[in-house]
Amino acid sequence: MLASILLDVSLAIMGAGIGSGLVAIGAGIGIGRIGGSAMEAMARQPEAAGRVQTAMLIIAALIEVIALFGVVICFLIATSEG
Repeated sequence: MLASILLDVSLAIMGAGIGSGLVAIGAGIGIGRIGGSAMEAMARQPEAAGRVQTAMLIIAALIEVIALFGVVICFLIATSEG
């Protein structure tokens, strides 16, 4: 009985760790692509740099919120009681 409970808890913690790692990787890739695309857009059309930068910051903030939500969900899974 105790071994089964410990196995369930350890699998939940391992799953939460893997999940939060994937969330962090996804957020990093997303923000990197947004930043690269924004720099390219500003280099091609400098007069629109302000609008591009504003849109880039809003989208980057949304990606960070989604990443934080994913990490919180993983934390909740890791600390849940059976």
